[in-house]
Amino acid sequence: MNSRPTDATSCSCLGAPIDARSLFAPEQAALMVTLRGLASADWSKEAVPGWSVRDLSTHILGDFYGRLARDRDGHHGGPAFAPGDTLESFIHRINQEWVDAHRRVSSAALIDTLDLVGGQVARFFQGTDPGAPSLGVSWAGVDPAPMWLDSARDFTEFWSHRQQIRLAVGQDADADPRFLSVVLDTFMRALPHTLREVDAPVGTQVRVLIDGPAGGVWTTTATGDGWSLAEPQAERPATVVRLDAETAWRLCTRGIQPDTALTRVGIDGDRQLAEAVCQIVSIVY
Repeated sequence: MNSRPTDATSCSCLGAPIDARSLFAPEQAALMVTLRGLASADWSKEAVPGWSVRDLSTHILGDFYGRLARDRDGHHGGPAFAPGDTLESFIHRINQEWVDAHRRVSSAALIDTLDLVGGQVARFFQGTDPGAPSLGVSWAGVDPAPMWLDSARDFTEFWSHRQQIRLAVGQDADADPRFLSVVLDTFMRALPHTLREVDAPVGTQVRVLIDGPAGGVWTTTATGDGWSLAEPQAERPATVVRLDAETAWRLCTRGIQPDTALTRVGIDGDRQLAEAVCQIVSIVY
């Protein structure tokens, strides 16, 4: 069987919907607590390669404005694809342009604006229809995606950026399972797309177990039309990959690379399938 890429018009292979709507307001509140607690020197510390804490905070603001303009206000102006742009290069280019354009904005003004606009974003998501069509989610292989997946994707991005800021200034990541369980559940919806090029007999199952209070179990099955999270779980999957929650979210956001993740996971079964699972990425990368 040659597993084909997931049909971009369907998301049934991704399992049951996730409802992250009620979490945007507390996540926004947690971001504000983090930013207001920063010392002056913290803003210049590197949060992700090439970007400081301040740069990353500015990027979050850009995401806020983009969501409201596009989906709440019906505004479609802004940057366009340039000749030769891929989705990844386009996203990285416009993100950098936004960050560069806001270097004259003070940290205090940035916090105030994030507070104002972030509250509006939380209210927007609270009122969305989870089943309505929305932006595609490239790392899950669906375009258009239902709003439940698009909004859950945005929630994971806001949460991940807050963790990157916390780690940059010497704080631990926030392991609150109220947030992290939804983040991990969303990230694991990339599994069928991750395995899209893997040849396996129909019915082959790969299981991912994430330990801890925010963890869970995800089983994806080769169906003949790709891989699916919607199939019943067999008693004996071909491979079980077990990892801790921190390794999982850092791998999915490329805070660590697959080779590093493979040194931290437990594998029971076919190692090649486990190696394929560890290629998972749940961001535009």
